[in-house]
Amino acid sequence: MESVVAALLRDFEGGKLSRRQLVQTLALMAVGSPVASAVAQSVAAAPAKAASGTPWKTVYLDHISFQVSDYKRSTEFYTDLMGWKVLKDTGTQADIDINGIGGIIIRNRRRPADAAGATAGQPAAQPATQPPVRTDTATGSAGSAMAQGSRPPVTGVVDHISWGIEPWDTETVRSELVKRGLTPREDTGGRGSMETSPFKSFHVKDPDGWDLQISNQTKDKHEL
Repeated sequence: MESVVAALLRDFEGGKLSRRQLVQTLALMAVGSPVASAVAQSVAAAPAKAASGTPWKTVYLDHISFQVSDYKRSTEFYTDLMGWKVLKDTGTQADIDINGIGGIIIRNRRRPADAAGATAGQPAAQPATQPPVRTDTATGSAGSAMAQGSRPPVTGVVDHISWGIEPWDTETVRSELVKRGLTPREDTGGRGSMETSPFKSFHVKDPDGWDLQISNQTKDKHEL
């Protein structure tokens, strides 16, 4: 009986049983219900689910990349409002430090002609669109057309977020990504091969098609 109760508690802690299901099963067992005992014993006999996951943990926000309509305007906005520091300005993009907790790259959006010649695996910037009119759940009618129409168009695009992980082993990371059915694309930030570059990363697509970058950058060892 102790093993059965232990199994029920284990499943409750693991999220397989709700609090109500746990209490009801224990109560029925206490009064000798054969159905409850059979259910509880089957739970106890079921093999525990194998642990899943990867051999690393996320430890650092490497950088966030913004594609905007005017990088200088956006850079001035964020540095003034948020107190971020510009580390480098190339004339088309700014590399910015987020107060020591990570970085952000703000760059001009590519024009359609530029997007056509984009590197394989990099998604073309999508045209700005007006947010859809929100339906009022209480009345079932659309919200104020005047209020919606007065909103400025969305011109900024977050094209990817890069997360730093440790420990980093290029082939282990690649293998874990491939094992999950992903197609990793190498990115060293133009610093050479994955073998020699101090910056190593892979890009993959999340379930919604967004670009997810995983890198070897950490809080104590990073560069934009």
